[in-house]
Amino acid sequence: MHRRYPPALWFALALVAAGPARGGDHSYRVADPAYEAECASCHIAYPPRLLPARSWDAVMAGLERHFGVDASLDPAVAAEVTRFLHANAGRDRDPGRAPARRITETRWFLHEHDEVPARVWKQASVKSRANCAACHEGAARGNYNERGVRLPQ
Repeated sequence: MHRRYPPALWFALALVAAGPARGGDHSYRVADPAYEAECASCHIAYPPRLLPARSWDAVMAGLERHFGVDASLDPAVAAEVTRFLHANAGRDRDPGRAPARRITETRWFLHEHDEVPARVWKQASVKSRANCAACHEGAARGNYNERGVRLPQ
C-alpha cells in the first residue's frame, strides 16, 4: 500500500538522506584532514559530492600534471585522500561517458550556472569557472547557497 506523506516530511527525509551535504541549499561539509591539508593548500576543498568516484580516480591518477601543476602526493596520503573522495563522491549520472576531471564541465555545474553572464567569467577577479570563491562568499566553508552569491561587477 502506498502512503502519502506531507511535503515537509519528504523534505526532511531528503535532508537526512543527503548526509553531510544538503543539496537543497548547496551546503557541503568537507571534514578530512588529509584532503584539506593537501588539496585546500592550493585551491578550495571542492565538495567531493560534485564528482563521482571514477572522476575522482581520474583526478588522482593525474596529480603529476594536475591542471598544469605537479600536485603529486606521497602514496600513503594519496590513498587516504582517495578513500575520502570515494566515501563522499556523488552519484555517477553519466556512466557511459568518459569521467569528468573538472567539476566545471559536468552537466550539473553547467545547469546551475547557466544564468551567469559570460562577462562574469572573463573578469580578472574571477579568472576561471573553478574559482568558486569569486562569487560564492561561503565557498571556503563549503557553503554554496544561492543567498550567498555575489556576482562581481
